[in-house]
Amino acid sequence: MITLYGIPNCDTVKKARTWLTDNGQAYTFHDFKKQGVPADQLAQWALVPGWEKLLNRKGTTWRKFDAATQAAVQDSASAQALMLASPSVIKRPVVDWGAEVTVGFDAAAWAEKR
Repeated sequence: MITLYGIPNCDTVKKARTWLTDNGQAYTFHDFKKQGVPADQLAQWALVPGWEKLLNRKGTTWRKFDAATQAAVQDSASAQALMLASPSVIKRPVVDWGAEVTVGFDAAAWAEKR
């Protein structure tokens, strides 16, 4: 079973959910705002696909942090602490396909998984 993690009002998450539905892919949705970020999963995601890919340094949430908070993120542990405290800084969606985990929405790459 596919699990899509994200925030429901995120445009990219909306596109991803629509794509999954339109392509007949059954999935469950895990809402970071309501259900929180699963710490054990986050630790795995920080390894593969990697905390650098998971941390969205281009989003508005990241830009709202002060320079000291941004500078404090220097490794997996500090990145995970920030992501647990502020789930909106996680690049979305995070998708657990069962055999692998991807970050972000890429319709072409997802089509290969069908």
